[in-house]
Amino acid sequence: MGLFSFLKKAGSDIFKSKEEKAAEAAAEAAARKQQRLTALRGVVDGLALPISDLELELDDDKVTVYGQTESQADKEKVVLALGNVAGIATVDDRISVVKPAPQAQFYEVKSGDSLSKIAKAHYGDPMKYPVIFEANKPMLKDPNLIYPGQVLRIPALEK
Repeated sequence: MGLFSFLKKAGSDIFKSKEEKAAEAAAEAAARKQQRLTALRGVVDGLALPISDLELELDDDKVTVYGQTESQADKEKVVLALGNVAGIATVDDRISVVKPAPQAQFYEVKSGDSLSKIAKAHYGDPMKYPVIFEANKPMLKDPNLIYPGQVLRIPALEK
């Protein structure tokens, strides 16, 4: 018949012990977790917000974020950026703020929403949509590009 070639890594793995298989699975899970943490760190770094001592911990679909920033708005933007990542269900916020201020409201975008519709509901004036847009920069690049399920900051209007 002759010589047949096979892929060395394919097929039944009958030569490894359960312990070796478990160790490989644990190493693969740790590598995936590190990749996810690196990606989440990239999301926060991409905002270019002034946050010091940033640390992230990941436990399945929950991310815990530590650090310090100057403003409540920057803190909320970090939390929202992490929470608006697919696969993240909860964000445990442990960021300290140097100059505390009142928290903004968070709003989950519904189908058919627009920033002007959200502004009308929260401020009574659809023309106040730039306030919401500015409050969500740099996460929002265009006031017309929001999607259902996205969570936005709705700050109080300054008097």
